[in-house]
Formats: sequence, C-alpha cells, structure tokens
Amino acid sequence: MITTGPLFSETRSLSQADFDLFARISGDDNPIHVDPAFCARTRFGRTVSHGMLIYAVLWGLMRRHLPAGRQTAQSLMFPAPAFADEPLVFSATVLRASRDTTDLALQVMRVADGETVCAATATLAHGEAA
Repeated sequence: MITTGPLFSETRSLSQADFDLFARISGDDNPIHVDPAFCARTRFGRTVSHGMLIYAVLWGLMRRHLPAGRQTAQSLMFPAPAFADEPLVFSATVLRASRDTTDLALQVMRVADGETVCAATATLAHGEAA
C-alpha cells in the first residue's frame, strides 16, 4: 500500500543538448529553447527549458516509483524559467492514496535560489482503476 508523505526527491540538470533533442522530438523549436544568440538578447539571457521537458522528467520519476500507475489527471504551472546546466530538484509528495488512485503534489525547484520552476498535481490510477 502506498502511504502519504514524500515519494521522491532527485537533483538533475538538463543540458542544452537535452533542450535541442526535445525540440527535435516535440517539434517545439522556439528560439527561446534552442538559440543561445537569440536568448542573449532576451530578459532571460540564456535558453529556457521546455515546460513539457521538465514534466517528462517528473513523469519518468513517477513511473519509476509507481510503475503500475496510469495518469488520469494533471495540473501544471511554470512560474519561473529553468535554464540549461542548472541543478533542479524534482520532488513528489503523496497527498492521498487509496486502493485505486494516488494523488501527488509535484515540484521542480532551482537549487541556486530555491525558486519553483514547476508546480503540479497528478492523479494516478492503479490496480482495478488502471
């Protein structure tokens, strides 16, 4: 049985190569993600991660810890940018768990300043509900 409380916390850095590969796979080649010269002239000064790349990492971590889970709902907010090669803490907390579903609070935070770059919730179905 899954219990409430922390599920995982893992520090990772996403590289410009990760941004470029995700752009090729997703088709989202917006210059804010893949063009350092363009980004140098923006308020960010450097490339910014795709939000869905960040969530893809979270999804992979969820699947590692809850392999039978099938996502049935999510909400996502990206209140601050994540940049190439900066350490990020990906974490999840089990808010509620039953025989059929698990509700998670998810967060991705920049190590350098503690800023949240992704705040999310997800519901996973498992067992009979999956």
